[in-house]
Amino acid sequence: MEVHVSDAICGLIPGFTLGIMEYQDVQIGESPQMLKGRLQLFQESIYFDLLDKNVTELEGIKEWRGIFKTTGKDPNRYRHSAEALYRRIAKQNYLQSIHSAIDLNNFFSLEYQVPIGIYDSDKLQGPITIKIGEENEEYAGLNGRANNLANLIVTADASGPFGSPFVDSERTAVTEETRNALQIVYLRPSSPLLDKEKMTASLMNMFTQIHGGTGTYRLTGC
Repeated sequence: MEVHVSDAICGLIPGFTLGIMEYQDVQIGESPQMLKGRLQLFQESIYFDLLDKNVTELEGIKEWRGIFKTTGKDPNRYRHSAEALYRRIAKQNYLQSIHSAIDLNNFFSLEYQVPIGIYDSDKLQGPITIKIGEENEEYAGLNGRANNLANLIVTADASGPFGSPFVDSERTAVTEETRNALQIVYLRPSSPLLDKEKMTASLMNMFTQIHGGTGTYRLTGC
């Protein structure tokens, strides 16, 4: 699947890089106990770490807040998905298991402090573009409301925007019926290239270990 990053993003965010994974013939369902246990223990560890520091002091969280500000979105009103997860944990509002794909996304998002999206490939049409949202663009999000996409980094197909590092859309949501998926990691621009590649490969390998099927990965960006 072709994924293109817009010139506008490259002009604003030097080093902008995405990890792109494509999966075929996967089986999504209840998370294995290994993943549930690791996610729970990691959240407890994060909670205690945050007792003496603010979420915004964390390097990955801080960097993505800066990206939102650069594109013109107030990071105090629109928190990227990794920050939203950390803020929940800081309140001891721990994440509950949803299904294996979302749980794995959340685990890696917490570990690397970056937003991660996953989408049902069979619900996508045409090439994918990563761009800055326009004033008239919105979609029904997984947060249960209509989300204005102006000045957000958004992922769009021929039918319009369907994802962002803020919140993804209902239209392309992964469910237990999903068999083919596209996963996007919004990597930290400041990370060394080798670290970006290792993180992307690690996520892909764990995804196929849990879900079966086949996977490929690549980096794309500016």
